[in-house]
Amino acid sequence: MISKIVAGIIAAALLIVFVGPVVIKLKDVALSVVVLIGLTMMIVDIWHDMRTKDD
Repeated sequence: MISKIVAGIIAAALLIVFVGPVVIKLKDVALSVVVLIGLTMMIVDIWHDMRTKDD
């Protein structure tokens, strides 16, 4: 269970670090919305995965 949480946090942080500079440099609203939707979907998937039993 702890490994899922740590992996999820690392994955979310890496996504932010990877796309953050591009979003900040381009300052495009549409790109920012798409990145936020992707990040939200990732966080929801991590949340659902944490709530399920380990296999």
